[in-house]
Amino acid sequence: MTLVSFPGLTSLPAAGHLDLVAPPVAAMLDAHPDLAALVAIVEIDPALADTEAMTAAYDLPLGGSANCVVISGRRDGTERVAACVVSAETRADVNNLAKRRLDVRKASFHPMERAVAETGMEYGGITPIGLPATWRLFVDERLLAPERCIIGGGVRRSKILLPGSAFAAIPQVEIVPGLGI
Repeated sequence: MTLVSFPGLTSLPAAGHLDLVAPPVAAMLDAHPDLAALVAIVEIDPALADTEAMTAAYDLPLGGSANCVVISGRRDGTERVAACVVSAETRADVNNLAKRRLDVRKASFHPMERAVAETGMEYGGITPIGLPATWRLFVDERLLAPERCIIGGGVRRSKILLPGSAFAAIPQVEIVPGLGI
């Protein structure tokens, strides 16, 4: 199988290069070899980890990148947390669709310090692969279509490349039509 790649980035197979991603990401890929077989890892300059900086510096299409945001809310005194993954050309519909799916009165962005601590990932690198098992994972249905997509590696110094169809193989994923607006 050919590794997913973008011009200007050196794709490395996940197997043998899990030291380039956050420990929870490595653990998930190690536990799910079918998913790991679909994944390539690329090293980037950590100062360029933010989507706009990365796409400009590496001359990548914005539509080839996906962003992961963590939201939370409460219902009946219980906190509910979810990650929302959408194309970088859109933003997650947090106040309507995601809030309803999470079944909370008000959804807010999860506090950054808590998101970092609870995921074991770095701010600016949080990715849908390796999230806490108790969290829900909403992925915009449109992300399944591209032949290649860039997501965080759990750390700012790497990114994960995968075919869009691989999102469906991530444990706990819920494919959500219209999540990105």
